[in-house]
This record gives sequence, C-alpha cells and structure tokens, in this order.
Amino acid sequence: MPPRSDPQRPSNSVPPKAKEQAKKLTVKQERDARRAEKVAAMVAQQKRQRRNRLIGWIIGGVAGVAAIALLVTFVVTSNTPKADPSAISIEGLQTYPGLTANHVDGTVDYAQTPPAGGDHNGVWLNCGVYSEPVPNENAVHDLEHGAVWVTYDPAQVDAGGIETLRSQLPDTYVVLSPFEGLSAPVVASAWGNQVFLDGVDDPRLKDFVAKFWKSADAPEPGAPCTGGLDAPGKVA
Repeated sequence: MPPRSDPQRPSNSVPPKAKEQAKKLTVKQERDARRAEKVAAMVAQQKRQRRNRLIGWIIGGVAGVAAIALLVTFVVTSNTPKADPSAISIEGLQTYPGLTANHVDGTVDYAQTPPAGGDHNGVWLNCGVYSEPVPNENAVHDLEHGAVWVTYDPAQVDAGGIETLRSQLPDTYVVLSPFEGLSAPVVASAWGNQVFLDGVDDPRLKDFVAKFWKSADAPEPGAPCTGGLDAPGKVA
C-alpha cells in the first residue's frame, strides 16, 4: 500500500500563528486609535480653553477701559462747577415782573405773544412736543410749575429745524409747540421771562434753558408737568 500523504492545506488558509498576530495587531491598532482620539480631544479642549481665556482677557480689558473712561468723565464733570443761573446774561432778555397767577376759566387776553405768565387755566398742559398749537391758558400753567415753553413759527422753521430744537431741550418740564405769526422764528418763554431768537441754532436758547428751566423763581417750582391735559398733536 502506498504511503498516505497529508491532504494539501487550502492555498487561501491562514496559519494560526498569523491569525493570532493579526488579531494582536488589530487590538493594538484600535488601542492606538483610541489613544489618538483622546489626545486629539484633549488638544482641542486645551485650544478652546486658551481661546476662551483670550476672549475673557479682551472683554475684561475693554470693560476696564470703559470703566476708566466713565470714571474719568464722572470725576471731570463732578469737579466742573455748574454755572450760577443768576450769573447767566442773555442778550435781548425781556422780563415781566408782577404777573398774577390766578386760576380762571375761559380764554385770557395776554400782554405777551406768546404768553410768559399770568392768569391761567386750572389744568396744566402735559409737557412734551406738540405738532399743533396748544392752548395758551394750559401752557402758562406749566410756566407756573417751572417749565420752559419753546414756540416756533411753522412758516419759518421746517422739520429739520424742529429736530434741532428738540436736541437742545431737556426731556421734562419743557413744552415745544408751533405758534403762528411770531415776530421771530423761535421764542423761549419762562415765567416772567422771554427771549426772541434768530433761529433754531441761536446759542441763547441753551443759556435761557440753563437759567430758567425748573427755576425756583417760578410761582410753583417742581409742581407736576404730567397728569394734566394732553392737547391735540402731542407726539412725545
């Protein structure tokens, strides 16, 4: 009987040692891959942290500069003495002493145009900006409370001029309204005081406001300028 030979191993089979080595290599590769992912994640986290710290430093620096600027402004403005209203001189200022301040019904025939004080309606006009003429008798009540009434001739002052006037006036205790037929483009009135201005950019307007706005010389300074009458055309 001829000797029996071992059957041939299929040509595509892998020796057991090779399989084991391949398995070990695969495990190592996976471990290395996981380690690489962790390292990459850690590096990315460190970059984010550095970026966040940098942003924080920048924001903190900007906030610090802004705070210093505000502090400097506060110190400068605090140390700048306000002008004494009594020391402010206004060219062309007209004064009307001895005005009565009675509450009356109906219309009043005022000596000034527009009025600068006198008897008036018992209900005050709500201070603000009006696009239509306001009742004299209610506006004069505002003057009694220390408000300033700025009137302009609509035939001489356009929309741009009105905005210029608004930019120069306080937000409270002021009435801004049209008044037809004025002898000047703009007239500023306070209780017992008045100045006729050459235009919306006349520097005397700021002086007038500084001198008479919420003046203690008004009959009832600090009394309300809201909670009264809203006349037609109130826009602000």
